[in-house]
Amino acid sequence: MKFLDQAKIFVKSGDGGAGSVSFRREKYVAEGGPDGGDGGRGGDVWVECVDGLNTLIDYRYAQHYKAKIGMHGMGRNRTGAKGDDVVLRVPVGTQILEEDNETVQADMTEIGQRLLLLKGGNGGFGNAHFKSSTNQAPRHANPGLEGDEKWIWLRLKLIADAGLVGLPNAGKSTFLSAVSAARPKIADYPFTTLHPNLGVCELDNRGFVLADIPGLIRGAHEGHGLGDRFLGHVERTRVLLHLVDGSGEEDPADSYRTIRGELEAYGHGLDEKAEIVCLSKADALTEELREERFKSLEEACGQKPLIISSASGENIDTAQRMIIRAIDKDKQDEANAIPSDGIEEWRP
Repeated sequence: MKFLDQAKIFVKSGDGGAGSVSFRREKYVAEGGPDGGDGGRGGDVWVECVDGLNTLIDYRYAQHYKAKIGMHGMGRNRTGAKGDDVVLRVPVGTQILEEDNETVQADMTEIGQRLLLLKGGNGGFGNAHFKSSTNQAPRHANPGLEGDEKWIWLRLKLIADAGLVGLPNAGKSTFLSAVSAARPKIADYPFTTLHPNLGVCELDNRGFVLADIPGLIRGAHEGHGLGDRFLGHVERTRVLLHLVDGSGEEDPADSYRTIRGELEAYGHGLDEKAEIVCLSKADALTEELREERFKSLEEACGQKPLIISSASGENIDTAQRMIIRAIDKDKQDEANAIPSDGIEEWRP
């Protein structure tokens, strides 16, 4: 299945059915009077968050979704049936945005969550509704109200506990394959990863979800390379694992500053998240080169980087334990920030 994290679609709620103009006509019943029924309401447009989906590929091939119109009213005071609804089923983590692709209307983060996107038009009144003592034989009825319509954007942001960031060929996909059952494409050239990958990691009877996104390059926020559009998939993470290639020709300090600059340019709080810095591909380094690049990276990031090798397994478990501790700390900080009982705050 292809991965699609953004789609623009057209949605329209159903028009209301028209009211009926009808008069009771039965043998031996004089002056039957009006009996035209009301029209049915048009169908609604709903968005529902469901399990089992991890892409918006369904909305790549069908961009128009229209609810059914309400049935027209009929004689004998029969009200028309309501039009069928349209339900857009989306994966967890989908945002609903207006046509400007900036204004967020809803954030679907829980399975079973439903949102009424557009309400169907009301049905028109039949002529029985207009009967009165001064107008005992009305010969008019209302048409149904038109439904609403608009273009919207669906944007998927994967929900993961930790995210992998770094330059292309920093070893992110190799790390993901080493710590989880995910099997992303791995090759010795830049931009091997073209779309985000998720992996479930388990260690010491603990589990967390790790997201790998395509590598960033200098100027990604200006559209260079694959740009920064995939950074949205690590916005919801609690910690970032920043991999810096220790075997490359570029100085690790410069590589680190490049990624930090792109995170700051992107914003949305990514540059404020907890960060674990790792010097990757340590198996390809001599002892002297390892020490030299370790010190260079330490001066750039202001913390002691973890030296790892996904190929040999060096410090892979340590990196996972650091991620688990960072996740637990973020959860604890979040719990402390939200008071359990708001009443206590107002006590003198």
